[in-house]
Amino acid sequence: MSSLDLIRLFLAVAEERSFTLAARRLNITPTAVSKGVRALEKQHRVALFVRTTRSVALTEAGASLQAAIKPAVGQIDDAFSELSRHQSRPSGHLRITAPRTFGFLVARHLVPRMRAAYPDVKVDLSLDDGLADLVTEGLDAGIRLGQAIAQDMVAIRLSQPLSWSLVASSAYLAKADSLERPQDLLRHQALRYRFTTASRLPPWRLTGPDGELLLDIDAHLTANDTQMLAEWARQGLGIAYLPDLEVKEDVDAGRLVRVLTRFVPETSGLFLYFPMRTQHQPKMRALIEQVSLLAGEGAFDIRCEG
Repeated sequence: MSSLDLIRLFLAVAEERSFTLAARRLNITPTAVSKGVRALEKQHRVALFVRTTRSVALTEAGASLQAAIKPAVGQIDDAFSELSRHQSRPSGHLRITAPRTFGFLVARHLVPRMRAAYPDVKVDLSLDDGLADLVTEGLDAGIRLGQAIAQDMVAIRLSQPLSWSLVASSAYLAKADSLERPQDLLRHQALRYRFTTASRLPPWRLTGPDGELLLDIDAHLTANDTQMLAEWARQGLGIAYLPDLEVKEDVDAGRLVRVLTRFVPETSGLFLYFPMRTQHQPKMRALIEQVSLLAGEGAFDIRCEG
């Protein structure tokens, strides 16, 4: 095997955590995978995996190697993808990440359009509320709120600013302290969102007489899923800060009540983002074309009034 083949083999095992699954992915035998890993370890005199009868895990050295070479292999793959530019239609896998709350917009509008216009492009949609690193996670593009996107990414606006709300159940509010100004929240049970990739909880962004106010309220319950926070709020466990799209039905049905509405600002809205070096790939040009058309039609604009 060439050095590049060994690298691809190593990454397959690291990602699948299985010699058998890696062999299936690479269309070779498990024995060939095992021999390739041993050759790589022998060549560099370091163990890359911890093997047991039931599992395969990366060693510290293996994890460091994976983090270092995965972006480089992605660049190599991108370079070879450029060779297919002469093809009349874009093709290949298009891996997109989107927040769970807004993922249905991608599924409802973007995916059908992509499939109809470019049937040779296979869309792989990953729903994750965390801050995704496209390069290290092997993703082609992401959809996130504007303030969450790294500055070195190309960003295309998909929607107008989005509205959010502080919500709680009537039962909770009936027994809790009054709420007249943002600082009153410090006396309440806070249901906070947690990014799995961040060491700190994101503060609640509010507005007051003196401008923007960031409240880092003591978290009584945390979760990395907005649906879970909404459920806890419905159960009367505290106050949650959630997109209106998530809570509109609950508010309309009386299961949740908005509080301090005049102090909750809109967010920047949804954006498609991707590394600059990938924008000329045929599949990415196709994606940019379709999201731009949909954004112009207002497909990603969500207004939940009342």
